Amino acid sequence: MQKGKVISIQGPIVDVEFALDAFPLEIYEIIEAKTYNGQKVVLEVVEHFRKTEGQSGNIVRCISLTSNFGLQRNAEALASGSGIKVPVSEKIYSRILNVLGQPIDKKGQIEAGPQRAIHKKRKSFLSDGINKRIKFKIMETGIKAIDLLFPLVEGSTSGIIGGAALGKSILILELMHNVAKRQESMCVFIGAGERTREGNELYYELDKQGILDKTVLVFGQMNESPGARFEIVHTGITLAEYFQEQMKDVLLLVDNIYRFAQAGSELSTLLGRVPSETGYQPTLPTEIADFQERITFNAQASITALEAVYVPSDDLTDPAVVCIFSYLDSMIILSRQKVQLGLYPAIDMLTSSCPFLDPMIIGERHLTVAQKVLKIFNRYEELRKIVAIMGKEELSLEDRIIFERAQKLQNFLTQPFFTAEAYTGKKGEYVHLEETLDGCERIISGQLDKIPKEEFYMIGALSKTLESQRLDYET
Repeated sequence: MQKGKVISIQGPIVDVEFALDAFPLEIYEIIEAKTYNGQKVVLEVVEHFRKTEGQSGNIVRCISLTSNFGLQRNAEALASGSGIKVPVSEKIYSRILNVLGQPIDKKGQIEAGPQRAIHKKRKSFLSDGINKRIKFKIMETGIKAIDLLFPLVEGSTSGIIGGAALGKSILILELMHNVAKRQESMCVFIGAGERTREGNELYYELDKQGILDKTVLVFGQMNESPGARFEIVHTGITLAEYFQEQMKDVLLLVDNIYRFAQAGSELSTLLGRVPSETGYQPTLPTEIADFQERITFNAQASITALEAVYVPSDDLTDPAVVCIFSYLDSMIILSRQKVQLGLYPAIDMLTSSCPFLDPMIIGERHLTVAQKVLKIFNRYEELRKIVAIMGKEELSLEDRIIFERAQKLQNFLTQPFFTAEAYTGKKGEYVHLEETLDGCERIISGQLDKIPKEEFYMIGALSKTLESQRLDYET
């Protein structure tokens, strides 16, 4: 190991000097130092300095991946000779790991086994056999609004986009619960820059639902250094790639991908880089691409990604959010107006988009129902503005029927979640796609016109109870 010394500490940025004849360190190489009380500090090389006047050796600038409180100038630093390596084996199932691949769940150390570097050279897409896999496979989520209008396709990347307190994390957890419990795929969850409380709740919820044994969780939370929050996504995707190579379909969940971009912005500022015109780091597109382009599929297995995207100040034109958009297949945008009305999941059906509404992928019946629902919602938005000013009585009979059916559809597409039972007091419901299509068809056709819209709110499938209510209202 090469020995150097710490010569400068500026928050999480640490400069380390090595002898002139030392072998040059690689970018992303790990350096270890110790604080005055013996705590280990892990540093990652991100820049090299040329020798300048007043400097006697080779200087590398590093970011701290752990807390460097107590690290002193002239402290000894040892170069490890390699970058971050994380354990890859089935022994990490149900474990919680940090950015370095170390367990943080107090269940003991992970037994020694194969390890893999989290940074690697990109491979050609053609070498992964991407062109050999042309069949789309729909993954049923049990969430009516998503299965109907934004079907989840194996190997795709979907974003759940919205501002603060719109339900992104809850929706991600519900998708994880429903898909992992009923599909053969295993899950990798990346907690990037979110609250420690949320990670704690997630762990116990997964344990309670019995799906922890096919899940791996990696966390770089908001109380950790920006280096840990930035590199945690690379740790997570490395684990997902390993399981994909083992011929296992992987469900990759990221909460929150915006925090990854935000951590990169913090590091860029601390490293003294001149920001771009938008205020973000000049390397933003490259950093996003380094992660997103590793999410792919081959002829044997796929990585299906679900990413929560925080939108600062509800501004969908934010440069970091727009950069993330370019890598998403489906965009599920959450609406603050829907939250205020108590419509959960609070998906803005008209602003969101999905490229998989194609008869070759979802079938003719599904496409027809989805198009009719969107058409009714589109007309409802026009009528809603008129009703707000003049009242529903001023609408024509035809428009009033559309308006009322749209309200029933809007309520029907709400749903009690398993992971939100503690908040709603209602038992979670899993609704099969066939039941969702059937319910929408019955509402659109007018079979349920005599039932008040309130009866459709926060239910699962249109049950026999609702059918009996229909008969009561008719008689």
